Amino acid sequence: MRHRPLLAAFAMGAALTACAHAPEPVAGPPDYSAIAIQPSVKAGLYAECIAQAAEARTYGRAHDEDTEMVLFVCSGAPARAFYDGLASRSADVGSETSVGGLTYRSTNRVQTNLFGVDYCQTDGRTYACVISLNAGEFLRP
Repeated sequence: MRHRPLLAAFAMGAALTACAHAPEPVAGPPDYSAIAIQPSVKAGLYAECIAQAAEARTYGRAHDEDTEMVLFVCSGAPARAFYDGLASRSADVGSETSVGGLTYRSTNRVQTNLFGVDYCQTDGRTYACVISLNAGEFLRP
């Protein structure tokens, strides 16, 4: 009999967990209103890198079993500006590392590999950055 309160608590916890993971109901039709855009220096770093990659045609597809990405690779001045712009973010999240003579800075810490991480690298003379855009199923061949 002593176990009944424990079983009741377990059942209540399981019920709450099930509720917590249930899909949220849709409140109505989607809202297609324009999203407000605010000026951002950091957004400009992305734009300059992507623009250079588009002009140089240094972009392509990368994927794993459930994610499709467009990768944009920039170099030179846009990459140096992005690398420098990542300094404080990399320091805050611990995402600067050196491997094989290259120093990497990324927007987030690398967990397993560089897939899906925006990052820059330098050997101290040349700079390159890779920007990942999650494109979804549209990108599949």
